[in-house]
Order: sequence, then structure tokens, then C-alpha cells
Amino acid sequence: MPAPTPELVDRLARAVRDAGGRALVVGGWVRDELAGRTPKDLDLEVFGIEAGRLRALLDTFGRVDTVGESFAVHKIEGIDVSLPRRESKAGRGHKGFVVEGDPGLSFKEAARRRDFTINAISRDPLTGEIIDPFQGARDLAERRLRVVDPDRFGDDSLRVLRALQFAARFELDVDDDTRALLTRIPLDDLPPERVWGEVEKLLLLAGRPSIGLALALDLGVVLRLWPELAAVVGCPQDPEWHPEGDVWVHTLLVVDEARARIGGLERGQAVAMMLGAICHDLGKPLTTAFLDGRVRSPGHEVAGLLPATRLLDRLNVHTLDGFDVRRTVLGLVAHHMAPNAFRKSPTPVGDGAFRRLAQKVDLELLARFCLADCRGRTGTFDCSAMDWFLERARRLGIEHAPPKPIVLGRHLIELGVPPGPEMGVLLRRLYEKQLDGEIASLDDGLAMARTMIGG
Repeated sequence: MPAPTPELVDRLARAVRDAGGRALVVGGWVRDELAGRTPKDLDLEVFGIEAGRLRALLDTFGRVDTVGESFAVHKIEGIDVSLPRRESKAGRGHKGFVVEGDPGLSFKEAARRRDFTINAISRDPLTGEIIDPFQGARDLAERRLRVVDPDRFGDDSLRVLRALQFAARFELDVDDDTRALLTRIPLDDLPPERVWGEVEKLLLLAGRPSIGLALALDLGVVLRLWPELAAVVGCPQDPEWHPEGDVWVHTLLVVDEARARIGGLERGQAVAMMLGAICHDLGKPLTTAFLDGRVRSPGHEVAGLLPATRLLDRLNVHTLDGFDVRRTVLGLVAHHMAPNAFRKSPTPVGDGAFRRLAQKVDLELLARFCLADCRGRTGTFDCSAMDWFLERARRLGIEHAPPKPIVLGRHLIELGVPPGPEMGVLLRRLYEKQLDGEIASLDDGLAMARTMIGG
């Protein structure tokens, strides 16, 4: 059954029909309907009505925003309404296209500009008729990803990355001819923001992002775009702790485990979890050695900070929706061994260590991530350290942030300490005492301050 389209679409389609044209729902909405998923973005393509008449017709429905020059894409109440259009390559890069709206195009020629057959399906909202000139519905049913037009597909190199996220989101096998084509397309003209747009969809929209990452390795995308990640392929691990295989295999398992644990997180936190999964063991190729009869990677957490930073630079990821993704990812990389190390420490780890770690990374997010890391292995392992770690953090009230300083500058001014560098040093000393639990109230802090001043 088709997903219900907004009532506005039906009214628009009837108005177009009455004006002598035909409006079709196109692209992802129809694909998602056929896949049994909830559609999101609704696009309407209008045939048989020239641009000026279409704009005049849409104006009768309310506020219309129009983008494009030689072609018209109108936005009205969250729906994109456009003419069918021709695209021709005129230069390198994603802006090197000449686009021209043409209401006289046939349905097949209009669909020919689409990347994959699963995205080249249309539906008439008034009759329910499916128009599928390239047999995309069959490909979707048979779980196959296939290009529409091999001669035009390579005009936009971003389509290689789109293949990754579509293969993962819909769990599709790539057609042999399509696979061969994908390996031949250069990727050196892609700006970071376009790469990141597709990577984010892969990480957040696919139930198993590992499918897309495995395809990226097969197609040579990992080596071409993310050499820091390519370095983990074939990097050995101790089979006792990692019976699943090398660091690449482990990384894919952790990515899927992390994806299963981002429910309820805001976008920035979810992205940090997923990028943490990709980056967390990037230091192993730099530190792995055969020591004392075992494969070991001492210090790989800190060693991973530089390659992780380089990978984040390639993706140009910093903050999202006000959340510092980069700092969080690097915190996960640097401290992903901490929960287990704290739990297994031969001497009890004090509250001060937890409070200091909370200065560097969100402890609840760290515990959630480390559970994904622990589960991202074959075999049976005890992952209870993460629950213990999170319970300690929550009991201290620092699961999302370190404690706020109790003694502030204004308090020291009242004690006669003038503003300046010496005050800053005193405040830092007092805060360290607070982290260690020696200051639990303002009275404690002022007493300690008087002692320090007097000393």
C-alpha cells in the first residue's frame, strides 16, 4: 500500500491535471513506499506545463519559494515541485552541470538523469499508477543496486558515496556492471561537505553501516578518501581477545554495535558515537607488536588521536547543532579503555579519577560506546564493567559533565585576593582539592582557601 501523501499533493496534482499536465511523486518517497519504510522527503515532478504557468498555478496555493535559473524547483509547505529536467556535464565538480527544465520530456527521459534504478520510480498520486521505466521496483524487491544510465552516471562522482549508503540502508547487493563502474570513477573533485553528507546518512540511517563500509573497502573508496582507516585493514589482534580477526573486522562490528545504541541521542551525540566507532582503534597500526608471545598494542588510544584528527579533518567535522563532535570523538578515542581499566584496577579507583575523566569526555556516552566496543567481537566476553562505570558516574552526578567549581573568583575577592594570575593559580588548586573530595561545600572551600593564602 502506498504511504499517504499530504492532502496538498492531491490538490496540486488535480490542479495540474485540470491545467493539462500531469504531476508525479518521484524519487525517494516512492522508493521508501515500495520498501515498506516511512517516506520522508516528498518531491513532485510536473509534466506538460511550462515554467511560467506552473509558477502561476502554485501561487494560488500559498507562499512559494523558487530556486534555480534555467530550471525551476518550487518549495511549498515542505514539498518540492519541479519541472522534469535535462542535465549535461560542463566541467569538473558538483557545480559543473548545465541544467534545463523541459516539461515536454517523456517519463523515461526524465528518469534517466537519476543515479540508481531504485530512485527512478514515479507514482501518480491521483491514480496510484507506478511508472518504472528502468525496473527499479524489481531491483528493490531483488535487493539489487543498479545504475540507470552507465554513460551519465560518472558525471557526478558523489554517486559512488551514494552507492555506499543506499547499499547499506536497503541492504542491497551491487550489480556487477555497477560495481565495475563505481571503481573507475575519480573521487578527487569531492569537497568534504559533500562527502560528509553521504557518510552521515550511512552512519545514521543504515541499520548496519558496516555493509556500506565493507563496500567502500571493496571499491577502493577507503584507500582513496580515508587512508587512516585503510591502515587498520590487516592489522593483527590477539586472538584471545579478538577472535573475530583483524582491526578492520573489529571496527565493522563495533560500528554496527554503536549504531544499535544511538537511540535517544541527539544528532551530535549520535554522530560522535558512530565516528568514535570508526576512529577508536586507528592507533593500533602504529603500536601493534608481538610482545611476550602475544599481539599487543600498548598506548594505541593516545596514538590514535593524530590519525583520528586527520580523518575528522578530511570529513571537516567539528560541531553539529552546537555539540562539539570533534572533542567528543577524540575523547572516546583517548579513553575507550578507561571503564574496563577502572573496574579491573588492582587498587580501587577513587572518585577523583572519575571526576577528572569527566573533564575530558561525557562519561555516559563513553560507557555506551565502550559497551559497543566490548560487544563488537565474536565470542563471549564480560562487558559488565560499563554498567559499573556508569553507575559510579551517576552516583557522583558527573555522567555528563565534571562538577562545577564551588569556590569562585568573587569568593576569593571577598577574602582579599586581588584578580590576576595568582588568583587563577589559587582557583585551580582549590578545584583540584574539590575533585579529590577534600572540598564538598563552600565553607570547606573558604577554609581551604584561607589556609592556602595564609601559607
